[in-house]
Amino acid sequence: METAKEMRIIILGLLWITLTFGMKVNHLQWEKGKTFSEYLDERNISRTLLDAISEEDKKFLEEIRSNYKYYEMIDQNGTVEQALIPISEEMQIHLFRKPHSDVYGFDIIPIVYRDNEYFGKVTISSNPYSDTLNATHYPQVAKRLSMALKDVVDTRKLHKGDRIAFLYSQKTRLGEIYAMPRIKAVEVDTGKKRQLIYVDEDGYGYTEVGKKVAYTVTGKKKVVYTRRVKSGKGSRFGMPLRHPRVTSSFSYRRWHPILHRYRPHHGTDFGARRGTPLLAVNDGKIIYAGWMRGYGKVVKIKHAGGYVSLYAHQSRIRVKRGQYVKKGQIIGYVGSTGRSTGPHLHFGLMKNGRWIDPMRVLRKKSISGATILKKFTKYEDVKTTKYKRVEIKDAQKNRKKLEAYLLKDTPGYIWDKERFEEKLCDEEVLDDAQ
Repeated sequence: METAKEMRIIILGLLWITLTFGMKVNHLQWEKGKTFSEYLDERNISRTLLDAISEEDKKFLEEIRSNYKYYEMIDQNGTVEQALIPISEEMQIHLFRKPHSDVYGFDIIPIVYRDNEYFGKVTISSNPYSDTLNATHYPQVAKRLSMALKDVVDTRKLHKGDRIAFLYSQKTRLGEIYAMPRIKAVEVDTGKKRQLIYVDEDGYGYTEVGKKVAYTVTGKKKVVYTRRVKSGKGSRFGMPLRHPRVTSSFSYRRWHPILHRYRPHHGTDFGARRGTPLLAVNDGKIIYAGWMRGYGKVVKIKHAGGYVSLYAHQSRIRVKRGQYVKKGQIIGYVGSTGRSTGPHLHFGLMKNGRWIDPMRVLRKKSISGATILKKFTKYEDVKTTKYKRVEIKDAQKNRKKLEAYLLKDTPGYIWDKERFEEKLCDEEVLDDAQ
């Protein structure tokens, strides 16, 4: 098992070897369409390495996305000694040459990064995006802030002199910008009114209007915020089976029950009896129906809005590639094919090519607006108004931090412009914000 401490030792070891033996470290970008096998061929590494990789781990080789940034340590002869290749924000492939040999080892280990917090503030002179870009010099902060304000604040009604303050975090990996910044809380001050906005992990903003208090079994208070969601074609996802029972949640870094190591778990596991019908979560087109390494028998469906759903470990597949299906249609049956501890459904969901937590999108049943707040009819171009309940982690903690920055009249952080002309975040992560 790799821990953060062990990873720091690996990194320090790489730096020591680099300085001592004249090694060279390359920071490169993964080319579009390149496979891991092609990478091995380019670096004159024998493909026999693939035979030593477990079927469970081989599926992660397909998770390397175009424009992911990776590191190589090269010796004086141009031979790769080590490589660190990300497969998600949290995990990476560790390729290493064994001492005094041409044989390479393979592992998947956690990514070590710093996650620093920043404060920003903007005075409106044109629009939130342009003014934030001018104030921070960081395009992705401006993009994320605009995303947080969307559908919550009518930015067309902001005037010159209005102020926006926000709390956000940014990851760095080995001194480089890593992944998208994350906006945590925003305050919009128009002089007459101050509006506080909380932001979830996906970057969407929610107001304090209509908050509902729920209590856990331990008696601790949890504040649940609500946000109006425009309904539209392809926007509502159902459950992939009836009477769902979650046995394992989505995680970029989960302790694997079979491998006894940390591995990504890009989906949600639902416990069910063998033969339980599997349902399409939304309308779409079957883009894959067959065997897929550790996943066993798999169906993948492409939906509107950049979504792709995956249904793994099936006992029997009922659809064919190219077929169109309706939401709720049976596409297969629960099984235990592939690497599995027993009958269950592994359900995965991608948005714009990136794995996301399915439970943020799947809905067991719609929630009536009347149970949370008074009915709104603000959006004239929308026939109906839907609501979803969202729990925002550390919402009150982030609010207090933002208020403390404002109380101290802290200046907003300004990034180095030149840093973003050459070194941008992974494109795969940037696409998720669009």
